[in-house]
Amino acid sequence: MSNQKITCIIVDDEPMALNLVESYVKKTPFLVLKKKCSSAIEAMEFVKANPIDLLFLDIQMPDLTGLEFSKMLPKETRVIFTTAFDQYALEGFKVEALDYLLKPFDYAEFLTAANKANTWFELVKGKQQTLLSEEKEFLFVKSEYKQLRIKLADVLYFEGLKDYIKIWLKDNPKAILTLMSLKTLEEELPETQFMRVHRSFIVSLKNIDVIERSQIIINKQRITVSENYKPKFLEFINNNSLNS
Repeated sequence: MSNQKITCIIVDDEPMALNLVESYVKKTPFLVLKKKCSSAIEAMEFVKANPIDLLFLDIQMPDLTGLEFSKMLPKETRVIFTTAFDQYALEGFKVEALDYLLKPFDYAEFLTAANKANTWFELVKGKQQTLLSEEKEFLFVKSEYKQLRIKLADVLYFEGLKDYIKIWLKDNPKAILTLMSLKTLEEELPETQFMRVHRSFIVSLKNIDVIERSQIIINKQRITVSENYKPKFLEFINNNSLNS
């Protein structure tokens, strides 16, 4: 079961409708109410300063309608329309509303719509995590006019040589040479897997064999941890030591 929370606001110019939807939101464990707004203009100001996942949005409101307002929202903010007028249903789906609640609606109907939102956000979150994990699995580098796919799990360490980097891999006695700065590479690598320990070296943390005073041994290669990078490296050791 998902533990995700969906932040939401309610926008309606009718106080009774605001209070009713508020009571429904508070009954729903995965919804977190951030604000009630009596106009789309008030909601617009709030959303500008506070990123929100979901709006329960009335359509017929003075000055700015819910439909007009929905077209101004960030792409990642989703809408469930709440309205007394069923003729707006088609328009609601044109602006990719997650659902459309026709007043008066009860809690069961509200919960069905809220569950749709929950499923949508779970799918989006799952997709983002998949993309993230895929990005962390490999790196493309240019070497000798080719684009090589380097599995990060196979990397022992990166060695910087002026404008070039040597990539040392498991079971490969010859390094791959690529034109890139160590600083640029450092920004691309996942922090949990790699750490810069010297002006000229980034090491794979899981492939460290031995730590001896201020030196790391990886695959028989000794790499010195320089003073600038020592505090962060010591923090890593302390956090992963059985004696800590």
